[in-house]
Amino acid sequence: MIRPNLFLTILFSLAIPAGAAPVAADSGPPILTPPSAHAPRINGPTLFGVRPGSPFFYSIPATGDRPMQFGAEGLPSGLSLDPATGQITGSLAKAGKYEMLLTARNALGAAQKHFRIVVGESIALTPAMGWNSWNCWAEAVSQERVLQSARALISSGLVNHGWSYVNIDDTWQGERTGPDHALQSNTKFPDMKALCAAIHGMGLKAGIYSTPWITSYAKFPGGSSDSPSGTWDKSLASAKLWRHGQYSFARADARQWATWGFDYLKYDWNPNEVPHVAEMSKALRDSGRDIVFSLSNTAPFAIASDLARLANSWRTTSDIRDLWVADGQSWQYGVSEIGFSQDPWAPYAGPGHWNDPDMLVVGSVGWGNPKPARLTPDEQYSHISLWCLLSAPLLIGCDLEKLDPFTLNLLTNDEVLALDQDALGRQAVRVATEGGIDVYSKDLEDGSRALGFFNRDSTPQTLRFKKLGYIGFGKRQHVRDLWRQQDLPDIADPGKNILTVILPPHGVMLYKLTPADPGP
Repeated sequence: MIRPNLFLTILFSLAIPAGAAPVAADSGPPILTPPSAHAPRINGPTLFGVRPGSPFFYSIPATGDRPMQFGAEGLPSGLSLDPATGQITGSLAKAGKYEMLLTARNALGAAQKHFRIVVGESIALTPAMGWNSWNCWAEAVSQERVLQSARALISSGLVNHGWSYVNIDDTWQGERTGPDHALQSNTKFPDMKALCAAIHGMGLKAGIYSTPWITSYAKFPGGSSDSPSGTWDKSLASAKLWRHGQYSFARADARQWATWGFDYLKYDWNPNEVPHVAEMSKALRDSGRDIVFSLSNTAPFAIASDLARLANSWRTTSDIRDLWVADGQSWQYGVSEIGFSQDPWAPYAGPGHWNDPDMLVVGSVGWGNPKPARLTPDEQYSHISLWCLLSAPLLIGCDLEKLDPFTLNLLTNDEVLALDQDALGRQAVRVATEGGIDVYSKDLEDGSRALGFFNRDSTPQTLRFKKLGYIGFGKRQHVRDLWRQQDLPDIADPGKNILTVILPPHGVMLYKLTPADPGP
């Protein structure tokens, strides 16, 4: 028996008979993506940004059997590559663009990928991919749990698909000490420098959290104070301290994070406003280290152009929960409410500056008490598909030591992740709505386009889509089913062929359409 909520297929009118449609298994969540090949494949973005003179650190993400040998033809002077690990380190003093060819080889074959390093003022040329502690551990986070998560990112193989950041959220903060009163860590994090070194040694990057307020949301010391020494009084009501203090320690804190070795900052308060964004942006730029600057939360749309100028990403919403539609609490939003409301922000996304619809809520999440996500499997496919189409930062929030096969498969489809990491950096927008189905289109660097068909209805839907010509497809198109990594029959005439899509409740079909004859 075929269960309707697992029945995902596509039919081109007069091209594929209905009986040829693939069918998911009748037990357990549907695992759509085939396992990675044993031969090498290089994943991740095609470009990377670094500022002149800043420490350079990039690990080539590649799937395939180990041992594996890495290479980089055209590697510029100032950088070196460890052929056993694929880690590229060093520094580049001169602004410019450096083209190279990355290679990976094992006993079963070889792979190569064109790669470009852009040395200039822009970093985060593709959205960040990694893990954040909050949705899993909340206040229970500790140095050892962060290290355990980093090790799990390696042992699970996620690192080979481009997942690279390991980010500490709120509750690491201790006291301000030293001549510049920089904020130090508390007893849960006894050695931040050693923690960063251990994370870097695994080929990963480290992130940290702060706020310009006196006190963070979780009632730990923030980035300002009413005292010039940064004295913080926990006994005061938090509501009185969720404000900006008279004295800011942005410069001192940024230098401390750079000294420890952090690569990413989540800066959290509401409302975000330009003066405090600009202050921290400059402090990070002057720290001597490239630190991705991520703002949270609920950024005002009216200052979107300033955020795009000053930050690398900004939260466009309040907090997400593992629900399709939220449960009525005003500060919580579901995947559907957040994901399908991003079109107004699209003009402000691009290489170096990204709209952030909040972290991923797949796997085991629970804000201190992790449990399997309440999203259905189809809703999780829609969640990942939409975030990748939106060029969103991808931060896993689950317990990485409890990754089930479905969640791991969901997070390791390199063709889907490539949409998020595409160098063009174009956020998808809604191009059609047919009943309860929304159609999203995303332009890609190679001249192809991704199309996502999303069923927002709670019942199965069938769509006979007649608008391929209307939304800009004029030539014969090669078609790729990205979740199944399968080629489908060409669409011979987008102006005439009818595309029939069958979708389960809250489900998705995700395709890449490439012109058969790209032309000049």
